[in-house]
Amino acid sequence: MSLGGQEREALAWGRAHHGLQRVFCPAWPEEAYQLVRDQSLGPRLVRGLGRSYGDSCLNFGGSLIETARLDRIHAFDRETGVIIADAGFSLLDLLGLCVKPNADGSFWFPPVLPGTKFVTLGGAIANDVHGKNHHQFGTFGHHVAWLDLLRSDGALLRCSQSENSALFHATIGGLGLTGYITRAALRLRRVESPLFDVEDIEMSDLDAFFRLADESARFEYTVAWLDCLAEGAALGRGIFSRAKHARPPTARIAPPGRPKLSLPLPFPNFALNPLTLKAFNAAYRRKLFAPTRAAKHVHFDKFLFPLDGIGAWNKLYGARGFYQYQCVVPTAAMREAVRRMLTMIAAARQGSFLVVLKTFGSQPPAGLLSFPTEGATLALDFPNCGPRTLQLLDQLDEVVNTAGGRIYPAKDGRLAASSFQRQYPAWQDFARHIDPQFSSSFWRRVSAPAGAAVPPI
Repeated sequence: MSLGGQEREALAWGRAHHGLQRVFCPAWPEEAYQLVRDQSLGPRLVRGLGRSYGDSCLNFGGSLIETARLDRIHAFDRETGVIIADAGFSLLDLLGLCVKPNADGSFWFPPVLPGTKFVTLGGAIANDVHGKNHHQFGTFGHHVAWLDLLRSDGALLRCSQSENSALFHATIGGLGLTGYITRAALRLRRVESPLFDVEDIEMSDLDAFFRLADESARFEYTVAWLDCLAEGAALGRGIFSRAKHARPPTARIAPPGRPKLSLPLPFPNFALNPLTLKAFNAAYRRKLFAPTRAAKHVHFDKFLFPLDGIGAWNKLYGARGFYQYQCVVPTAAMREAVRRMLTMIAAARQGSFLVVLKTFGSQPPAGLLSFPTEGATLALDFPNCGPRTLQLLDQLDEVVNTAGGRIYPAKDGRLAASSFQRQYPAWQDFARHIDPQFSSSFWRRVSAPAGAAVPPI
């Protein structure tokens, strides 16, 4: 069989990070296994659909093994809700199974879903993704029963809470560095319906967000959209959404959709500016705001994945791409830290269309490098305007570090090594589990000694 890779420039989803890599796209498991074990391949990294925003899914100068074609289902037990599938199996395809009712009229549904369904099972584990229901259900890794991990020395290891447990916890949230997750078993949860009853509530300011977050802890899903241009008394203005699974449907539920519109080319760089942001924010508030808190019956696709309706939406930010910034700050410091960051972002006029704020629950981390911790998490995009954008992000880092928070590795592409090592004190423990033949641009950057340049491959 031919395993020749193609030397090409690979992009992260944010499009601000790109570089030459040798890319392999195996069509059969045996091809992927051979690539992982090939001692002459040099530093390698396995990735799925490439939806990480920064450089955690890139390996400049090395090799990428893309597994999206390796997407078989091995078993789906409709009695227990456990599904076993290849790591390349997508959440889109998983959700296609979840619209079919069980014999008793209930449905199986993924316990945790990120903000896009175009993610593979392996990618969801490697980034230990979280969703709008973290306060009740934790992260994706909390629901992985076991995974099979292929190491470059040829060892294929079953990892779980009881078997190779240290490697299991390193692999969850381990950014693909511990080896190739060949397949995994995921525990789904039984729900009355995959549809949602959603309440959208207008927030006048940041204090209103924290009041609503406390009041809404009983809801399964909570999230808020903020107007990043709002300042002064209106700082934190936006829409708070909370939802729960609806009662059993009376009609067939449509499967999750693929984008009907896709952007063929990046937008001009000048298209995103304070005027267009102001117009968008005003339109978004008018669309969502309802004078009462009456729940709306909504398909899960619309509530959970609002950006998936536009293919290649990342091109909205122009040819230079964008940086997505997501942090979490602990409960004791979250009110002041979030207020400071929003003030800085509004003053800089560099924010994005969609700014998301929510609270995380107190569940212990599922992996050594898992991102969520109890507190508030803020996420937004910054168009890549060069040094002034990076300067703003460095300033936000200072607020996060002072508050004792952390940055999400799946979305990072520029955090200083010293900040990463401070934010993730278990990083050296994690490093002991890295497969010696695996690497990434992200890891070489954040594991470098203080003050050192990023080491070459």
